[in-house]
Amino acid sequence: MELDVFFAGTAGSAPTPRRGLPALLVRRGGDRLLFDCGEGTQRQLVRSIGLPDLGDVFLTHFHLDHWLGLPGMLKTFDLRGREVPLTVHGPSGMGELMRMLRPVVGRVAYPLQVDELAPGDTVERDGYRVAAFAVEHRVPALGYALFEEERPGRFDAALAERLGVRPGPDFGRLQRGEGVDGVSPEQVMGPARPGRKLVVSGDTAPSAALAVAAHDADLLVHEATFVEEERERAVQTAHATATQAAELARDAGVRMLALTHLSTRYGGREIRDEARAVFPNTVVPRDFDTIEIPLPERGEPQLVRWEEEVAT
Repeated sequence: MELDVFFAGTAGSAPTPRRGLPALLVRRGGDRLLFDCGEGTQRQLVRSIGLPDLGDVFLTHFHLDHWLGLPGMLKTFDLRGREVPLTVHGPSGMGELMRMLRPVVGRVAYPLQVDELAPGDTVERDGYRVAAFAVEHRVPALGYALFEEERPGRFDAALAERLGVRPGPDFGRLQRGEGVDGVSPEQVMGPARPGRKLVVSGDTAPSAALAVAAHDADLLVHEATFVEEERERAVQTAHATATQAAELARDAGVRMLALTHLSTRYGGREIRDEARAVFPNTVVPRDFDTIEIPLPERGEPQLVRWEEEVAT
């Protein structure tokens, strides 16, 4: 099943000519989940992959650069006749924010639900869940970890035949955990295989909770607002440097680190080079880039540049 992250906005608190405000679109099968919705997010999506019928929006915190694009997007969904439900999740205060936006957005015809999350809460979806955890910022803020369910182990068809099981429906019964003619699933099924794991930091200073959440993640999307020369500024604003993000990725054993939320001070190369000195498998996506996350046995996560995707 497809799992990827589309980077709709990779800038920090202010946009640049090449980077929009924070927004990540996660695509898993037919599900579309948006993490943060900075000003201009719907425009970023419309001019690239199109504005999808999102099922969920997850806000990390309530600084304007992370949610100001939400009112316009909610209204656009209404204007184009959306009927399917939409749930907006966020930390404590999410309900109050949505009440404040009601006069701005107006009435919408589709079911719009609000879900306030506390650290440790999970949102269950078909085959995966999204867990919220606390991070270190100047205001209450959450990071999110998407976990897929474990997958059954590999089925050894040749062994099943040697044990007397005929190919066909009986193979399916064994793979569903049923015994067949004295043959148990444990005899022909390998150990369960882990699902994929994606972690989104939101805005944060170095965080112990994030380090735990990121353990063995296939992809960690971590903010890197500053380089090490600006560490004092990072401390003052409760953000992270590229080095700090890379150290966390290294210690947590992640497969790939993607750095976002770049200050207008940087073009991206400085952030990337600093992080790679600590954690080599680091990328700094540009707006409209995608990271594809295959199942572990099918390869490593891959950064696909927008220019390459358009060319094909």
